[in-house]
Amino acid sequence: MKAIDYSLNRWTQLTRFVDDADVPISNNWVENHIRPIALGRANWLFAGSLRAGKRAAAVMSLLHSARINGHDPYAYFKDVLERLPTHPASRIDELLPHRWAPPS
Repeated sequence: MKAIDYSLNRWTQLTRFVDDADVPISNNWVENHIRPIALGRANWLFAGSLRAGKRAAAVMSLLHSARINGHDPYAYFKDVLERLPTHPASRIDELLPHRWAPPS
């Protein structure tokens, strides 16, 4: 009975895909792509200390973001780590995976 009440109370949201062809009927694609990120973040919290876990989670997030944005993670990290010492702090957002471009 709880499942039926849940569905009926969210009927508009559950049937939104019927009115808008751009809304997918399932979010499995997104779930499958973010699962490694979420699991990595959870697993890295046991990296020896909270501080180490947060750092590892940040690195894993960058790695998976690079993959999702179509970059080779090794090439991304190699380029970013080489550029960091001389890159202006005010433009650090240029090195994020969704804005980064491989060197030409």
